[in-house]
Amino acid sequence: MQLVGYEPSGRGSALLLSDGGPVERRHLESGDSLSYSLDSRHCAGTIDWGPSEPEHVACDRPSTPYCDYHTSTWVCARCTGTCLKDEMDCYEEHAVYIAAFAPDTFKVGVTKSRRLETRLREQGADRGARVHTVSNGRIAREIEAEIAEWLVDRVRTPTKVGSLASSVDLEGWEAVLAEFDVRERFVFDYDLGLESQPVPETIASGTVVGVKGRLLVLENGGTTYAVDMRDLVGYDISTGETSRDLQSSLGSFG
Repeated sequence: MQLVGYEPSGRGSALLLSDGGPVERRHLESGDSLSYSLDSRHCAGTIDWGPSEPEHVACDRPSTPYCDYHTSTWVCARCTGTCLKDEMDCYEEHAVYIAAFAPDTFKVGVTKSRRLETRLREQGADRGARVHTVSNGRIAREIEAEIAEWLVDRVRTPTKVGSLASSVDLEGWEAVLAEFDVRERFVFDYDLGLESQPVPETIASGTVVGVKGRLLVLENGGTTYAVDMRDLVGYDISTGETSRDLQSSLGSFG
């Protein structure tokens, strides 16, 4: 069995498993017990999301998480208003949003209006605000590019990991939003209940504390770990606790 993908918070929170063929969703609920040992790692292949159940097409090339044949690039992510496709096709209503990541990282982004709340949850945002609604993606990307001259438009995963036990600087958040005509606000609680910062690690065994974006928080041996689920993609897995020596938090010795 191989771990071939994941679904972040906002899309159900699950690990996607397959041995070639049907894809099994291992849903991640608080209190669930995971017991997977990570073995060798290779390309995760691709998933055919066709009209019925998703099907996995395996690949044994050594590149991870995907080889050159199975690496896809979403050109819209690089768009700044000048379409990179042969023909522009983003005519659906779009939202420009500001997302807050504790304690004080504020990001501008773009998504289809109907996916705004889902997109914020997928990223693990602590708060969000719709600041523009426009008729298509091109206009939205132009506005985003202007705002990105003074706000970041990307937040690295280590930054998100480092803030899991933090709260949003509300004064800073309101100062940023004061620059916009805010149309809609969102506040998210991922029910992690963390009192100390989790230790970054790549494991798939332990008790599920929760999921925030693509970060899976596990408790294992008295220590809480933060796992970037993308780092799990491509691993062959077997049932059983990890046999690796794991870094422990100072609190686990108390």
